[in-house]
Amino acid sequence: MVAATPPVIAVVGPTGSGKSELAVSLALALDGEVVNADAMQFYRGMDIGTAKITEAERRGVPHHLLDILDVTEEASVSDFQQRARAVIADIHARGKRAILAGGSGLYVRAALDLLDFPGTDPAIRRRLEAEEQAAGLTPLRARLERVDPVSAGRLGDARRVIRALEVFELTGRPFSSFMPERKYFQPAVQLGLQVDREQLRERLAARVHSMVQQGLLAEVQRLDAAGLRHGKTASRALGYTQFLSVLDGQADEAQAVEETIAATRKFARRQLTWFRADPRISWLDWQDPLLSPKAAALCG
Repeated sequence: MVAATPPVIAVVGPTGSGKSELAVSLALALDGEVVNADAMQFYRGMDIGTAKITEAERRGVPHHLLDILDVTEEASVSDFQQRARAVIADIHARGKRAILAGGSGLYVRAALDLLDFPGTDPAIRRRLEAEEQAAGLTPLRARLERVDPVSAGRLGDARRVIRALEVFELTGRPFSSFMPERKYFQPAVQLGLQVDREQLRERLAARVHSMVQQGLLAEVQRLDAAGLRHGKTASRALGYTQFLSVLDGQADEAQAVEETIAATRKFARRQLTWFRADPRISWLDWQDPLLSPKAAALCG
């Protein structure tokens, strides 16, 4: 009799909460391997500014879907879904446990949930991008408000607005109609790290200062030479946008640090809002000295 496949484990929560560390501890305890679900850690060379887990911190645990894109390439949720599911299937086929770790909420859901992605049409997208370049985002947002008010109220930046309009033109359906129900694609256990918000605020500030000391500006300079500005996804990463302004002489390092801290804290709040909306997540105290064994006990 063939043994049942164990559930996928997902470690989620806001940036700076210790997801990578817990994922490694679980992998060591459960004979597992880690699958990255942080969109910015897909990029080669984006190490300091994304707090990418180092080889030493991985403690010999195999990590998948790190360093899979150049900074000029655009990250795709649908591409990630295919890659992540293939990696998870391979890990399980070898008798190991798959542990998804990351704070990019839609990417986590793409790996775990029943979620179909509409196709793309480069010609439609190029036309919409040209319209945005010529007249700004306001007319496109107004158009989206007419055909898909749910998405219009939820999407902020030009890339997402253009994507929503592309999907509507391509399918005749609102982009919002493609959001999934909370139904797993395969058995899964989600573990969320419950944080003290004030302590997290301080930790995030300290982490940004540490990134600067480690050489964040030099990293951004190297990636700028590799085409960072031309990457639609990578160029928007926290810290990288702000330190490109330093290279351009539009801000000094102190300003970039403060802007990065503020943006990171705002991002962490959005992550908490996203994950708190999912009732399937089991929340654990991020500072519990028994965090790892308690998390392992929930993994089935």
